[in-house]
Amino acid sequence: MEKSSPDETGIDRRIAQRLRSLRAERGWPLDELATRSGVSRATLSRLENAEVSPTASVLGKLCAAYGLTMSRLMHMVEGEFAPLMRRDAQAIWSDPEIGFRRRSISPPAQTLAGEALECELDADVQITYDAPPRPGLEHHLVLVEGQLKVTVDGSAHELKPGDCLRYQLFGPSAFATSAAAGAKYYLFVV
Repeated sequence: MEKSSPDETGIDRRIAQRLRSLRAERGWPLDELATRSGVSRATLSRLENAEVSPTASVLGKLCAAYGLTMSRLMHMVEGEFAPLMRRDAQAIWSDPEIGFRRRSISPPAQTLAGEALECELDADVQITYDAPPRPGLEHHLVLVEGQLKVTVDGSAHELKPGDCLRYQLFGPSAFATSAAAGAKYYLFVV
């Protein structure tokens, strides 16, 4: 985790506020959330006070503890529903520490379940999620550029441009790029 640039400060602050309110809604002290998420109490405190930007891995662990998808959390901080979302208005979240960028291409809607994301991973990146935010979450992943290895519940899938991997999440998952190439993909979450 690192300090945000001025452009990212607004969304980081809104994420911090949402994380704080999610914990308060459940009546969990920081120690309880630390136990449930596997994220240290000190890190949780720094995140909730917007002192640091969350990494994809940490957000994944927190979302799993709260039973939310990362996209749902992001939609909670991105504003009201509008049926049309122009590309220049689509929220972008990044984890520069590992080289991950995520564009929320669906209009944010707390009441609708489906979501579409455009994701990019730099070369030589691995993101691991210990558990899904919600068991049975359905993903449709379409690789647009590069190479991507997706591991779901212990089964590894090597994807090339144009390939589509459809799966449900019940256990751990991982996304990895080779040292030679990054990846750009669309992820549809149901």
